[in-house]
Amino acid sequence: AAAWPLLRRLPARAALALRHGGGSAPRARPAAAAASSSASSSANGDGGASRAPDTSLFVPVPLNPASRRGRKDVGAELTRPSTKVSEVLKNLNKFYKRKEIQRLGAENGLDARLFHQAFISFRKYIMESSSVSADLHIILNDICCGFVPPGHVDDLFPFFLRHAKQIFPMLDCMDDLRKISDLRLPPNWYPDARAIQRKIIFHAGPTNSGKTYHAIQRFLSAKSGIYCGPLKLLAHEIFQKSNDANVPCDLVTGEERLFANEDSRQAPHVACTIEMCSTNTPYEVAVIDEIQMIRDPARGWAWTRALLGLCAEEIHVCGEPAAIDLVTELMYTTGEEVEVRNYERLTPLTVLDYALESLDNLRAGDCIVCFSKNDIYSVSRQIEARGLECAVIYGSLPPGTKLEQAKKFNDPDDPCKILVATDAIGMGLNLCIRRIIFNSIVKPTVNEKGEKEIDTITTSQALQIAGRAGRFGSSFRQGEVTTMHREDLAQLRDILREPVPPVQAAGLHPTPEQIEMFAYHLPDATLSNLIDIFVSLSQVDGMYFVCNIDDFKFLADMIQHIPLNLRSRYVFCTAPLNRKEPFVCTTLLKFARQFSRNEPLTFDWLCRHTKWPLAAPKNIKELVHLEAVHDVFDLYLWLSYRFMDMFPDAALVRDIQKKLDDIIQIGVCNITKLIRASQSAAAPGTAEVVAEDFPLSGTQRDPRAVSERHGTASTEALSIAVEAAGLRRAKSTRPSRLGGRQEELKSYGRGSLANRLLREGLLTQEMLRQLESEWQDQHRNGRYGFGSKRDDQHSSKETRKKRK
Repeated sequence: AAAWPLLRRLPARAALALRHGGGSAPRARPAAAAASSSASSSANGDGGASRAPDTSLFVPVPLNPASRRGRKDVGAELTRPSTKVSEVLKNLNKFYKRKEIQRLGAENGLDARLFHQAFISFRKYIMESSSVSADLHIILNDICCGFVPPGHVDDLFPFFLRHAKQIFPMLDCMDDLRKISDLRLPPNWYPDARAIQRKIIFHAGPTNSGKTYHAIQRFLSAKSGIYCGPLKLLAHEIFQKSNDANVPCDLVTGEERLFANEDSRQAPHVACTIEMCSTNTPYEVAVIDEIQMIRDPARGWAWTRALLGLCAEEIHVCGEPAAIDLVTELMYTTGEEVEVRNYERLTPLTVLDYALESLDNLRAGDCIVCFSKNDIYSVSRQIEARGLECAVIYGSLPPGTKLEQAKKFNDPDDPCKILVATDAIGMGLNLCIRRIIFNSIVKPTVNEKGEKEIDTITTSQALQIAGRAGRFGSSFRQGEVTTMHREDLAQLRDILREPVPPVQAAGLHPTPEQIEMFAYHLPDATLSNLIDIFVSLSQVDGMYFVCNIDDFKFLADMIQHIPLNLRSRYVFCTAPLNRKEPFVCTTLLKFARQFSRNEPLTFDWLCRHTKWPLAAPKNIKELVHLEAVHDVFDLYLWLSYRFMDMFPDAALVRDIQKKLDDIIQIGVCNITKLIRASQSAAAPGTAEVVAEDFPLSGTQRDPRAVSERHGTASTEALSIAVEAAGLRRAKSTRPSRLGGRQEELKSYGRGSLANRLLREGLLTQEMLRQLESEWQDQHRNGRYGFGSKRDDQHSSKETRKKRK
């Protein structure tokens, strides 16, 4: 108190430094010091060359204005009551416009966006607080009351910076965050694998070349081994093959654990899906199948983890030759050499000179490949209308149903000789196919950014599917491939002739430990925001990329309001489910909510939720719902291996899942009856209502609109009614899917929308003429058909709103 009159005579900046002993209050970082620190950071490789963070991802932490709460205003006691609000506001705005202040903010990590947000919050904090800290109060009085020497608005910067770091805590720990998200040396994440010298053998060749067979033979002859495959079906096949060969082998997938030994003792061999492989257990031999999937935008990280982290003396890698260069480069960084063994196709594959053109030309052993469920339904319906029986396989079917359909098709004594399938047959199923017929050569895909696109199938995809024809050891010694439509054949031939582009990069994904360290520094950020900031700050070299995290973020946002610890929240967000299935997503939400209340999810609870027991489906919509229920059971089993005490009834759920599999098989075997039932549900004359209530699937409509409006029903199930109505209307003018189509196609360009709809059976020439006539009438009456003067005069405001 005695020293205070002396302090009052000092310049404001010097007084502030003395008050705080030279360091308690935050001070502006000198430009020279900032430059020195930056140079040091660059020299140490800690991010000097790193990209600037995406500050749009930085969410400010709310900071409530201070209140007195019964205490006295020390600043007012030392000086005087705070000056007029207008004076404070004027000086704050002057502070904001100062170029020197903006430069100082940039040196401390505040770009224009963050600087503006921080100032708005700082100004609000000062103007709305009934009591601010004594030092800030004194500085404001120095500035606004004209003391001698007067204060300067620049003196506010230390307080502004302190406030900015309170609402943007990442500013104080940016260097630490950059180190945590540095993904430039993934081999160092696996010290056990780096501690041994591994032998890498690449088995390269096309489909049906025997490359995986030779790797599996070495797997079976080893004292211990692990097989890592992309599908449960492949892992199950190796599991059975090993045990049939008297090589005890366990099965490990996300939803299932099967032991070769009756006492549940771990066997020396294990077959697993690639996400489930252990990087800590030592093996003599490891097999990584379909290595080209290391480039997959969503799952590529699992192949990268297996390739770099498996602790095995021999690593046998199987896949396309296009991945040889990348695998060699990756192994160069670990100091391991790659031995390449090339294989040729064991049976010839011929591209026919003619297209099928009509389903009347089908023969035994044919497989029609479609890229949507709607085409599956349509083609199978037309095949059985010709008195032929067909098997059906698509991606969302349970594995057991896929195997049963494959068995039915392969059985020489079964009358079913035709297969209708999606590209799900590309791997995981052994099928006796003589001829592959591409119903279309365009397919919906997801790019590296997670965006949906429709594009021609790639050479890799075409070869993978076409290669299923003429499998070695089957009754067909030669494979054939063609298209349904004549105009697609030349393009397919060009696709198959092109070389497969080399695999450029391997996928990576942030680990739970990395996210936990991020959360330690940013405790108020949501999990979705943590992931966004991690990816924004992450650094990878040219051989790697960060996998798409849209599904993870979707689930993180969905369960954000539920109180869970970070590790549990992370596990729920990595659950393998299709976010386009509303019933499955809703179930995950209920699982998380009950889990947060520490209430076990029992078998009885699950039966009530899914309305088990369920009857055989009567139409396509019910079949799709049964598939969703099967996915819910899979989700329960997946969580039961991660939270055993909270999901205690895995054995009971697995029993009813097998029963549900049988029910779904009944539905698939009678799929044409289900289609007919769906057709009858859409009565003639209600096509417009059906089209409005049941949006089309795939790329024709946004699937989120369906999930919002129709709850448990999936997009494909709802759209079958539309297609059924279209097929029924077209039946009188179109005896088959292609019959009489050529004349219709002449009027339209090959790549036009009209041509595509005609080929898909959704439009006829007569329907196109009617649409053109209606459009011309609407154009004459006004834009969009409801803008004429007469309509405006005779329609009420409410009616126009509804039409709009």
